[in-house]
Amino acid sequence: MKKTVADVLVESLSLLGVERIYGIVGDSLNGITDSILRQKKIQWIHTRHEESAAFAAGAEAQLTGQLAVCAGSCGPGNLHLINGLFDAQRSGAPVLAIAAHIPSAEIGSHYFQETHPENLFKECSVFCEMVSNADQMPHLLGMAIQAALTQRGVAVLVISGDIALSEAKLTNPVTWPRNPAAQIIPQAKELQKMAKFLEKGKVTILSGHGCAGAHDELMQLCEILKAPMVHALRGKEHVEFNNPYDVGMTGFIGFSSGYYAIEDCDTLLMLGTNFPYRQFYPSKAQIIQVDIDGTAIGRRCAVDLGVIGGVKETITALLPLLKKRSDSAFLDKAVKHYHQARQDLDKLAQKSSQANLIHPQYLAKCVSDLASDDAVFSCDVGTATVWAARYLKMNGKRRLLGSFNHGSMANALSQSIGAQAAFPGRQTIALCGDGGFTMLMGDLITLTQMKLPIKVIIFNNGALGFVELEMKAAGFLSFGTDLENPNFAAMANAMGIYSKRVENSDELEEALKSAFAHPGPALVDVVTNRAELALPPSIKAEQVKGFSLYVLKAIMSGRGTEVLELTKSNLWR
Repeated sequence: MKKTVADVLVESLSLLGVERIYGIVGDSLNGITDSILRQKKIQWIHTRHEESAAFAAGAEAQLTGQLAVCAGSCGPGNLHLINGLFDAQRSGAPVLAIAAHIPSAEIGSHYFQETHPENLFKECSVFCEMVSNADQMPHLLGMAIQAALTQRGVAVLVISGDIALSEAKLTNPVTWPRNPAAQIIPQAKELQKMAKFLEKGKVTILSGHGCAGAHDELMQLCEILKAPMVHALRGKEHVEFNNPYDVGMTGFIGFSSGYYAIEDCDTLLMLGTNFPYRQFYPSKAQIIQVDIDGTAIGRRCAVDLGVIGGVKETITALLPLLKKRSDSAFLDKAVKHYHQARQDLDKLAQKSSQANLIHPQYLAKCVSDLASDDAVFSCDVGTATVWAARYLKMNGKRRLLGSFNHGSMANALSQSIGAQAAFPGRQTIALCGDGGFTMLMGDLITLTQMKLPIKVIIFNNGALGFVELEMKAAGFLSFGTDLENPNFAAMANAMGIYSKRVENSDELEEALKSAFAHPGPALVDVVTNRAELALPPSIKAEQVKGFSLYVLKAIMSGRGTEVLELTKSNLWR
């Protein structure tokens, strides 16, 4: 039997170590899916929405660092991939997206389901090309794979169904070299400049995702400089654990200790972070930024010294040039502040004295306490991310996924599918907001169909909670944020998923324990308090003004009970 272009594509992916493809079948994908069926080397993960497929592939790629693949049929099918691919691209995840296309002879004729995917996907990819004839394969596939892995992003290969089914001219699979990740070490003169900057004054380190794998070097650096370490959200899983210099997170959902450690320093050393919020950078300090991506330097704030290099190798080269300090007053003050801030936040995560009131902080803490030591967490954008950031404890083995750069709702369940498929032996927990969950909840069925033992925890507060909080802070009455939810546990039970609904705080721990112990997929629908405020670490005058305006509007419009509930939940605790 002669090989088709699809056969070469599937064989190449298999030889490169791809074990699964996420997507939904369609006639324009028939050549590829038939080849998968015949070769029996790659698993097809059937999601219920292509957006879920892209999120799942992005999650797998982030966790493994290896190529993950998703696919969508022509027109609407691959259009549905776009949001998940934007998330993968902005997270630096090496993903190959196969975008099937209409019959090649019909391109440009306004054919049924016609789009122009080679244009549509350009903004969310590092590589996007269309296979116009069989002669271009497998060369274009190799280029796509190389781009995804070396540039750490999304590569899109557009291929018409008839081209995929055509006879392959070049039948050997891709043998593109797998280049090891390059180590980028700054020039000696740049390291000398860094050392000079760090000689005097109070230094604070801001660490991000680029600090992965550099924990030991970071601890040595903090000890020599007597520097507190603040982390961005994506740095949490890499630096928070076993870290006596940690003073918490900064940003809108961070700690007051993190905010003031940055604001009060003389020098801010940014390591592998693309932290986006300019208002949380120091107003007076000099700033050094180290990043492996030179285009990221100076993107968020003016820097006094920009250094291109990997965090681990840069610190390793820098350490011998530094003199160890003896004065730890600034560090001690920052750590003391952190311990107080941590204690204050932990007080909010206690079991309520009212049995019918469940604080979301308490739910997040219980999940953290009961989860496996190597659990993989995914959290929805919104208040679920707030509680995960503040209460999930990292230990060097746990992983944390979210839509932290793209900020898309509905990511948690879909990302957990990719995480569980890639690591079938690890506990995988999706922390879902009720708003995000209901956007793509059709993929709950994927858990049973693909036999994925994911544990789904729903923060069911009946509202788009974070949007509602933003409205209040800006002085607006909440509008359009109410969610009339079904009984999610009953719904999951109808799908054959073990489920519990929790409305009483006395029942929460036992419900979580039973769900985590269940061998298959499980869902716990927890009705949480809507009137919780996720306060930022530093409240600006405009936020006080805005919130005061909201209170006045609420009372004047007959919604004073909202204000009373907010007061009871947040000021009287």
